Amino acid sequence: MLDYALILIAYLLGSISAAIIVCKLMGLPDPRSEGSGNPGATNVLRVGGKKAAAITLFGDTLKGLLPVLIAWALTSDPLIIGLVGIAAFIGHLYPVFFGFKGGKGVATMLGVLFGYHWLAGAATGLTWLVIAKVFKISSLSALIATALAPIYIWFIMGHQELVIITAVMTVILFIRHRSNIQNLLSGAEGKIGKN
Repeated sequence: MLDYALILIAYLLGSISAAIIVCKLMGLPDPRSEGSGNPGATNVLRVGGKKAAAITLFGDTLKGLLPVLIAWALTSDPLIIGLVGIAAFIGHLYPVFFGFKGGKGVATMLGVLFGYHWLAGAATGLTWLVIAKVFKISSLSALIATALAPIYIWFIMGHQELVIITAVMTVILFIRHRSNIQNLLSGAEGKIGKN
């Protein structure tokens, strides 16, 4: 019963949209109706600037991190830890509080990875930063970083359950980035800080 409760709580926490809340509190346009229409930190950067984007990034990362840390405090079962993480991630993508229309999941997945092991989160985040510095394309950075995440989990933790669940999150994230992948292939993907 505790396992189910943890997974449900993780989903509900994941369903809290930092982008929508931050934009509302700061008097900014709804990110679902401006820019790319995606309620995530990259689009908040477009519609509201760096401060709003940073707060959104922090909030979306935190809601992936907290449920996993709570789970670790209550169980050592890697399968339950993994399911709690993916539940928070799914909550961000399909939030019950916002008509099941959420963001693409990069920051929340990063938070989950930090929850699994701080080194896995740091390696993924550093990968994102390096690719972003070189190419200045957020989606490309996210795709490369999350594609490497299951490998980081494998080498750092070795838990097969967490490797598989991380790989599933990566596949879902790639699916959510279909339009970005098409834009990347055609050379039309926007750069960080530009509309």
